[in-house]
Order: sequence, then structure tokens, then C-alpha cells
Amino acid sequence: MSYFLNFILHIDAQLANLVQTYGAQTYAIVFLIIFAETGFVFTPFLPGDSLLFAAGALAAIGSLNPFIIIGVLSLAAILGDTANYWIGHFLGEKIIKKRFLFIKPEHITKTQEFYKKHGKKTIILARFVPIVRTFAPFVAGIGKMKYNEFLTFNIVGGIAWVIIFTLAGYFFGNIPAVQHNFTYVIFGIIFISTLPMFYEYLRQKRETKKTNS
Repeated sequence: MSYFLNFILHIDAQLANLVQTYGAQTYAIVFLIIFAETGFVFTPFLPGDSLLFAAGALAAIGSLNPFIIIGVLSLAAILGDTANYWIGHFLGEKIIKKRFLFIKPEHITKTQEFYKKHGKKTIILARFVPIVRTFAPFVAGIGKMKYNEFLTFNIVGGIAWVIIFTLAGYFFGNIPAVQHNFTYVIFGIIFISTLPMFYEYLRQKRETKKTNS
């Protein structure tokens, strides 16, 4: 566990080591990480936002091609959510009953409540919220959301998520203050990731007050 935590908090150095060791194969490695983080409901602990940010920072110094990394990770995000949707569609209820591996009932409940508040756009908003991001397509599959509708929100959300965090790393990841305090940057990224959910919560609360008044 300590190794995994160290990997996440110092993912900039870890990713740089991967590039030096594996070269172009790094694209395949980061593809698999993002695909697994979004595609398998039992792996919400994998780095998502921080990996995108670190990849963008390496692209800025020429270690990775920015166009390839955005394309590869966008594809991974879209395919990951698609796989997660179909897992939920066909196996969701069985997985929940058996409490498979790391799946916790409270994570499912949290995601279901998120759906009730935000509807179909949850697929987009959830991209920016750790843990909820992994469970949103799974719950959509359980709820038998129409796949065509799901796919549209999946593509928009996946591309937006990858572009925003990768470009953030591209433009800000190599600033000395950011490099020397990358652990705090990771926590900052996690905090920023929760802002869309917080904004929607406040908006829904205002609308509820207007309706009741």
C-alpha cells in the first residue's frame, strides 16, 4: 500500500521513469491504467486526474507527443466507460449482491444519489469526481440507461476530462513551484475535481428553494 501511495503522490517521477525505460510503449501503459481506472468497477483507486496532469507535463518537455497522448487517453477513457457500462448492464446486480472485491455499498449509494440529482449529465460530471467516475457508468448499466444516450455523454465527458487535465499539466506542470510541490498539487487536483459536483449541489439546492417558495 505504501508503494502504491508513493506511486500516486510522485506520479510525475514515476511516469518519467516509465518513459525512459519503455519509450513509446509508455502510451500503451498509460492507456491500460486509464482504461482500468474507468472500465473496471473494482479499481477506483488507480490514478486518473494526476496521471493526465503528469502526462501533460511530460508532453510539454517533449518526452511524450501531446496529440498522441490526448488521443490515446481519450480513447482509453471512452472505451473504459463503455466496458464498465456493459459490466453493470449484464453483471451489476450479481456483483453488488456478492460485494465483489473492493466494491463498497456506500460507493454505489453515493453514485445513485448523484444520478438522482444530476440525471444523465452525471456521465459527464462524474468524469471529474474520483471514485464516482468509476461507478457512474456501472450504475448507468444497472439502471438500463439506453446505450446510445450513454455513449453521447461518455464521448463528451471522456474527451473533455482528458483535454482539461492534460493541457493543465502541459501548461503548468513544469513550473518550478509545481514540480517542487507535486504532492500538494495532487491534493489540489483532487480538490478541484470535486468542484463540479459541489457547484451542481448548490445549483440544485437553489432550484429546490425556488420551487418550495
